[in-house]
Amino acid sequence: MAPLGLARSRARDARHRRALAALLAVVLAAGGPSLAVSAATLPVAASLFGIAGGAPGEEILRIPVNEPRGFGNPGAFLEATLFRPPGAGPFPLAVLSHGSPREPDRRVGRQRFEPQSRWFVARGFAVVVPMRRGYAGSDGERAEGYGGCPEPDFRRAGLEAAKDIGAATRFVAARPDVDPGRIVLVGHSAGGFGSLALASQRPAGVLGVVNFAGGRGSVASGENCAPRRLVEAMGSYGRTTAVPTLWLYAENDLFFGPSLAREMHAAFRRGGGAAELLVLPSFGSDGHHLFTLDTGIPHWAPAVDRFLATLGFRSA
Repeated sequence: MAPLGLARSRARDARHRRALAALLAVVLAAGGPSLAVSAATLPVAASLFGIAGGAPGEEILRIPVNEPRGFGNPGAFLEATLFRPPGAGPFPLAVLSHGSPREPDRRVGRQRFEPQSRWFVARGFAVVVPMRRGYAGSDGERAEGYGGCPEPDFRRAGLEAAKDIGAATRFVAARPDVDPGRIVLVGHSAGGFGSLALASQRPAGVLGVVNFAGGRGSVASGENCAPRRLVEAMGSYGRTTAVPTLWLYAENDLFFGPSLAREMHAAFRRGGGAAELLVLPSFGSDGHHLFTLDTGIPHWAPAVDRFLATLGFRSA
């Protein structure tokens, strides 16, 4: 028997699918079979997917991963949290992407990153925190596994995560209260790695990336599955990335320590990517959590403010 929380999540997903199918039926009836329905037109019905709740300015979204494939088959959905400033906008967009647990079978709950999101909101950003496939209330199983050690495919894993981050970015950027030409990707750990992977595909409107402790393959404190493969993957992303990136790691990061961070950064730059690496002083018992804990904000805020200023964004 499924746990109560999972059963409720599945029931909620079914309700959303039925609601979207009904919406598509109405749209198709109005526009005829020649009407093209895409992710860009779906935000017109954002209220269907958004559930007002939580703190003021917060909304829970259901974001389609793929184009709807016809009546009754709308495709998969991602669960996401949206924070926005007051007013009509259009606001620049920050996309905050979560990490991945070392235990591959552990399904984590919805990440809101509320203090971190509010930090960006104070600077005029709308913020979306998407949960990738297999996490929280998002559909499907995790698709970003890298295979077994010692020959993992980190590059493919990052590009798979980039599919979900990209889908969320495009969906929210199509809202009338968001400026689709002013987007910043911000990711932690596997989310930082996936954000760099997405940037390597040169998505429209993305002006820069903030990578907090990005990487994959941490199997234990100070141990990586295949560090050479990780460095090679970062180098491959650097070859096709055209926007500036800021990399922030802590001196006592127990997932991706300073030495490995420097190797990844050097490979990314050798590939042609523009990247600034800052190794910040030790934070708590494991600096890998510098971004995820609200007490870490004062430690990284000045550097991120400076980076955002170089991209043309204002400070608080």
